[in-house]
Amino acid sequence: MKESFKYGIDHLSVDKTIALANGRLGGIICEQAIQKIRRSSAFVDEIVEAKSVVYGINTGFGPLCDTLISAEQTTHLQHNLLKSHSVGVGNLIAPRLSKIMLILKLHALCQGYSGIRIATAERILWMIENDVIPCVPEQGSVGASGDLAPLAHLFLPLIGFGEVFQKEKVIEASAALEQLGLMPLQLGPKEGLALINGTQFIAAHAVNALERMHNALDAADIIGALSLEGLMGSSKPFDRRLHEIRPFLGNQLVAKRLSVLLANSEIHNAHIDCNRVQDPYSLRCMPQVHGASRTAWMHLQELTEIEINSVTDNPIILGSFDTISGGNFHGEPIAIPLDYATVAASELGSISERRCYLIIEGRYGLPKLLIENAGLNSGFMIPQYTAAALASENKSLCFPASADSIPTSLGQEDHVSMGSISGRKLNQVIGNVENILAIELLYAAQAVDFRRPLKSSPVLEAVHALVRSKVAFAKEDSIFSKDIQALQKIIVEGLLVKCANDFLVKNNIVMDN
Repeated sequence: MKESFKYGIDHLSVDKTIALANGRLGGIICEQAIQKIRRSSAFVDEIVEAKSVVYGINTGFGPLCDTLISAEQTTHLQHNLLKSHSVGVGNLIAPRLSKIMLILKLHALCQGYSGIRIATAERILWMIENDVIPCVPEQGSVGASGDLAPLAHLFLPLIGFGEVFQKEKVIEASAALEQLGLMPLQLGPKEGLALINGTQFIAAHAVNALERMHNALDAADIIGALSLEGLMGSSKPFDRRLHEIRPFLGNQLVAKRLSVLLANSEIHNAHIDCNRVQDPYSLRCMPQVHGASRTAWMHLQELTEIEINSVTDNPIILGSFDTISGGNFHGEPIAIPLDYATVAASELGSISERRCYLIIEGRYGLPKLLIENAGLNSGFMIPQYTAAALASENKSLCFPASADSIPTSLGQEDHVSMGSISGRKLNQVIGNVENILAIELLYAAQAVDFRRPLKSSPVLEAVHALVRSKVAFAKEDSIFSKDIQALQKIIVEGLLVKCANDFLVKNNIVMDN
């Protein structure tokens, strides 16, 4: 029987979020969460009945917070909120990202501080479990007062508006509900505000980036090790003792991984007594650079897991006459680490591009441009241009979005995080890094072939064999874009990392990640 995650009760990790989104883990609203939701909803009903003035329950929103709304108009108020705030523009985010947003929001709502009704929570769960996923434009959030526009689009289908992905097709939400025999919901007091206040757009991008960046970090170590072998570089800079006297966790982890990847290499053993004193930094300093990027990843993971287990709407309902209108919706606590991780991801691509250049330079016994008949053939000259262009583009994306703020809501929201931009930029940078790494992998495999009959380490030979199953050794010019695409695919799909990990597990070799 498939394990079930209890929304609002269990601790939600990044891995569990991904498992819920991919359908490997099921989710339920258990009795304990139901009681919390009903208790919070009852508090809202008591507030409305007592005619107590509470923001968002019987008042307008933002700069209209002093405008009182009658009990008869509360449903109309909540529906108007979703409609008026659905102002997103740009491309639609991927359905998987929208689904992660639903998962994160349901987990927050089920903690029982938001005043929603059980029927609303159950409808969100139904959307998750049945893959009826709302269409959400990627632009329009300033990351404070929550991700208002994206979340408004996310929950329009609850009331029969907007569009949804259903079986990979975009259809009107009203048509989807009709096909499935469901009626739109009538939202009660506070529900609209609870739905659109929150940082789930930012957090979903963080979750997605953490998964992708971890894969890129692992791939960078493997590809960097293969490049080192092609260039006949030294493994001495990865000695455990060196990193014990500067004990950053990321650095130590990468040094250990590189040492494991390079163990028992014929190529390495063939030049132990050479007169080369030092390698260029892009080889020698992989633990320091890849390690710094890993440390940033660890920090983002730590803060993201706090965020996805938090309640980030407003106001918070603690009792019938105990509500707090605060600022848990402000995206700054996650926007800054997202910007930091963007720089870290960019650096992973920057050092990879430098290794690409080093390999085609014609040093250390390799032919210039990695081709035997250069002149007639341009060889691998031009893929490095692409790597350079992507590395440069990444640098332009490293300006921290969280350093900017533009007041909104007639000055009521006078400082905002721009964290949605931080999240989007990080994922864009990772996409560029994946392509840079593909180019380095293309170069590294070609370089290793020039070291034959010497072999690399057993694990790197397994990786090399995977590459050669997709891309042939280049004897003359060809359309290298197809090769880059093929190698980018095995990186993005995790096949490269899996190849190395599977070999190590099969041979009882431990390599942390």
